[in-house]
Amino acid sequence: MPRKLLNIELGRVSAEEYRSMPPSGIVVVLDNVRSAHNVGSAFRSSDAFKVDRVVLCGITAVPPSAEIHKSALGAEDIVPWEHCGDTLALVRRLQAEGWTVLSVEQTENALELQRFCPEPGRRYALVFGNEVDGVQQEVVDASDGALVIPQFGTKHSLNVSVSVGVVLWHFTSARAE
Repeated sequence: MPRKLLNIELGRVSAEEYRSMPPSGIVVVLDNVRSAHNVGSAFRSSDAFKVDRVVLCGITAVPPSAEIHKSALGAEDIVPWEHCGDTLALVRRLQAEGWTVLSVEQTENALELQRFCPEPGRRYALVFGNEVDGVQQEVVDASDGALVIPQFGTKHSLNVSVSVGVVLWHFTSARAE
């Protein structure tokens, strides 16, 4: 059986090295996410996949927060972030800056995640929504498209923090091909 690697063998970068890495071209937008633990998990996944920044919108909790820190394990101090009170205004600002905004939501005509291939050189802002209501309809309407994670069980629902990890993994693996 293979031996588990020790933490010192994982080749982790320092916070300074992380900040000096080239941009990934990915921004994570959290639209009114209620749970600070979900916010922390989104930070942790954003760190793992080298997201350029996390934007916390509306009622989404912001650091410093013991609840965020508990699941982020310090990623909230490494991954750049900002707060924006209005998600729709943020979407319009990102689009004006040249970002392609994709809502991760179950919508009519949403593209299944496995069928989506990020275009090299294009920058993407990925919008994840509230645990109960999802991404606001006005934000979905303003987005450049929607992605959906295929599901086959009875709930047709994933925790928002799980969705962040799944989608970021897909973007990373698709760009590595």
